[in-house]
Amino acid sequence: MRRRKKPAAHPSHDRWLVSYADFITLLFAFFVVMFASSQVDQRKVGQLALAIQVAFQRLGMFTPSGANPNLVTRETPFAKAQMIDSRTYTEDLGRIVPSNHPEWGPGDGIQHPDRIREQLQDALAKQIRTQQVNVHVSREGLVISLREVGFYESGSGTLMPSALPVLAKIAGILLPRREFVRIEGHTDNVPIHNSAFGSNWQLSTARAANMVQVLVTRFGFAPYRLSAAGYAEYHPVATNDTVQGRAANRRVDIVVLNPGVWGWAGSKSSETGSSSAAPAPTATGSQP
Repeated sequence: MRRRKKPAAHPSHDRWLVSYADFITLLFAFFVVMFASSQVDQRKVGQLALAIQVAFQRLGMFTPSGANPNLVTRETPFAKAQMIDSRTYTEDLGRIVPSNHPEWGPGDGIQHPDRIREQLQDALAKQIRTQQVNVHVSREGLVISLREVGFYESGSGTLMPSALPVLAKIAGILLPRREFVRIEGHTDNVPIHNSAFGSNWQLSTARAANMVQVLVTRFGFAPYRLSAAGYAEYHPVATNDTVQGRAANRRVDIVVLNPGVWGWAGSKSSETGSSSAAPAPTATGSQP
């Protein structure tokens, strides 16, 4: 009997479905992983940002007195992190970072900073009225902001002789106290190129260092109480788009540092030059 021939096998045209199904499966897994990795724990990110800020505040290398981060034109990753879960972040910050003036009360026989501010405002009433001086309390401490007008010639790092009587009033109030004092130089964003200074960094630092020298040599401040820092135009208190704003940004801040964060000067460790007592200078400053 003749055997029946098997019909010839025809190639399958559906084999592409196998590869397609594998590809779709892998693609689905890829997007699942991407979605899962994008769901960051917002609270943990906020805590990380908080820890970084506290560390830099303790070192005096972040958020100097009177600075308004919202006026910095270039947005940083840290600024974005601060926006996450703002309510929780603020509550945590209040628990971790000391308040405006802890340990700044009558328990140590030291006047409350609001009382010192009132004394300064009374002594400098004329200069405050003409907007040459501003006094306020911040988290860093008590800030006495001296505008360039009335204290420095444009482009000069040396205090004008006519400003010494005003500085004498400030020194008379601060000299008997025991807080550390940081002198901060600030400028506007207009570049400077003269025979003395090649940048705003140099100008701001020179003004701060000159102020420290005057306080030590003329008014008798203990050198270990003082530090100097220059921030150029990078920590404005007003916009640099107007003449008035630039004038406000050209300033030297005398910051009476919060003892709840920086400790007290005049202790035994301070007098012997221990680094644990004095506040560490910033990356742009110098310890006299």
